[in-house]
Amino acid sequence: MDRRKKYTKMVLKDSFLKLLNQKQLSSITVKEICQLADINRSTFYSHYSDQYDLLYKMEEEIIADMNKYLNDCNLTKEEESLEVTEKLMEYIVENKEVCQTLLGENGDAAFLKKVMVVAKKNIIDNGFFGQPLHQDTAQYLSTFIVSGSIYVIKSWLANGMDKTPKELAIMINSFAKQGINSLLID
Repeated sequence: MDRRKKYTKMVLKDSFLKLLNQKQLSSITVKEICQLADINRSTFYSHYSDQYDLLYKMEEEIIADMNKYLNDCNLTKEEESLEVTEKLMEYIVENKEVCQTLLGENGDAAFLKKVMVVAKKNIIDNGFFGQPLHQDTAQYLSTFIVSGSIYVIKSWLANGMDKTPKELAIMINSFAKQGINSLLID
């Protein structure tokens, strides 16, 4: 992709995110995105069919990146599990605005579900539990872990990322693997 196309897509995405931070997706028009981006509508339509397509493609980029981080990792190994979680937190830092917006109040609920499906599948498939579990138990436990982790990340973003990616990764892994026992003081 040449530099002009990259720039155009970047400006359209940035403008879209600004609008999505202010209002619901259903209230955003292509005209508004183009005005804010200072791009004409025909240029927008050469890249995206509408604002929903733009959102979908942004979400798919994040899901693809998430899969890249999570695939081929052995979550039973504590060090590797922590390393993957830390890399995911660093990715969130690098893509703070996008992640904060898509996980925010005007974000797409379907995106949150996609993130949960990818994360749950990786937890179950990559041996996070360390031992076999009944399928229904694994589903409930992975839902519990992923839901909690997502809301910890949302809270972290809302608090201005007051912890380093490594500190948050340690926290999430400790909560997931040891639960409340990781917080108890002897």
